[in-house]
Amino acid sequence: MPVDHELRKEMMHTYTDKKLKHKQIKYRRKVLLWEFIVKFSYFLKRFLDIILSMSFLIIFSPLFLITALAIVIENYGPFFYSQVRVGKDGKSFDFYKFRSMYVGAEDFKDQLMNENESKDGVIFKIKQDPRITKVGRFLRRFSIDELPQLINVLKGDMSLVGPRPPLPREVNEYTLEDRKRLHTIPGITGIWQISGRSDIPFREQVELDKQYIGSQSVFKDIIILLKTIPAVITGKGAY
Repeated sequence: MPVDHELRKEMMHTYTDKKLKHKQIKYRRKVLLWEFIVKFSYFLKRFLDIILSMSFLIIFSPLFLITALAIVIENYGPFFYSQVRVGKDGKSFDFYKFRSMYVGAEDFKDQLMNENESKDGVIFKIKQDPRITKVGRFLRRFSIDELPQLINVLKGDMSLVGPRPPLPREVNEYTLEDRKRLHTIPGITGIWQISGRSDIPFREQVELDKQYIGSQSVFKDIIILLKTIPAVITGKGAY
């Protein structure tokens, strides 16, 4: 007996609906799985940041004290230096370092702008910066001046690994492509820090940071942290 045309049409419609619902369910499952992986990765990264930053702060506490005394003895003033930096999604925060320059050094920056050795001109770097103290040169040579950023990591403003947080004036000169650096939490160390640090031109730094953002993982962060140790010891590109 031939199937009624309307019945056949209804059966096809029901079949199509079931097929569409099945595809939607599979898609939702994939989305939920992806969201879980992303959230778990963020949780694990944050967990490691908290545990390691607390551990490092305890381990390096004697070094903190010695460094603070050395800074004050050479050039009396605050041993910490705070600066506004731009973090994830353009949010500003107070960025901490050990002071490596003479008190009031920022007032003389404009007079040295024509000596800027950064090829791109976006960041400011001079190998023999006269504003840096003798203690400061030693601190920069071995990245000891960066240790207070462990406090930033503990607060959640930074991570142990990620793009370096830029100054607001640097962000003002960013292209839309450069702003991709602001899509993730900034870090104390990263790909270009273990590849030459200040010797790498700004545009190459941006490209390396974008590579990191596009392929970041907890495993990759651990590799970068391990490679940071010899980079700090050799002091290549540190000034």
